[in-house]
This record gives sequence, C-alpha cells and structure tokens, in this order.
Amino acid sequence: MPHLLVTVGSQQGLHARPASLFVQAATRQPVKVTVGRPDQPAVDARSLLSVLALGAAQGDTLQLTTDEGEHAATALEELAKVLSKDHDAS
Repeated sequence: MPHLLVTVGSQQGLHARPASLFVQAATRQPVKVTVGRPDQPAVDARSLLSVLALGAAQGDTLQLTTDEGEHAATALEELAKVLSKDHDAS
C-alpha cells in the first residue's frame, strides 16, 4: 500500500481549522486515505473527529496511506501539502 510520512506544520498542531481543511481535501480524493502515527492504528482521513483525536502537534510525524491505484500518489501528495503547511501563520 502506498504511504507517505509527513510532518505537521501548523504551529498549534492539527486543531480544528487545519484538521477541517485536511478532512475537506481528503473528502475530495477519489481514493480512501487513512492517517495516523506510524506506530499506531490509522483512522479515516475523511473523519474530522478521528483526525482531531490523533492530537497531532507541530513537528509530529503522521503516515498517510491509501490503496493502490492511479490516483494514489496524487492524493498522498495533495494531502501531505495540507498537513505540512503552517495554517496558523499570519
């Protein structure tokens, strides 16, 4: 299964606003994507409550995973951009 490790970029971590942006981006993907810490079970990237429950702070590494398919790499890259961006910067 294709996966990508990403560092959370938002200064305040993956709180409501960046998590919401991430979930919206995940929902637009044509493939199902999961997100989680590399050593823990992953959650559905389209679930805001599940993503918030990860409690990811700035600098934490999260793993994005999807099934094989022609859209897998594009989906992972797009979601990685959302996670790594500092949405708290003014």
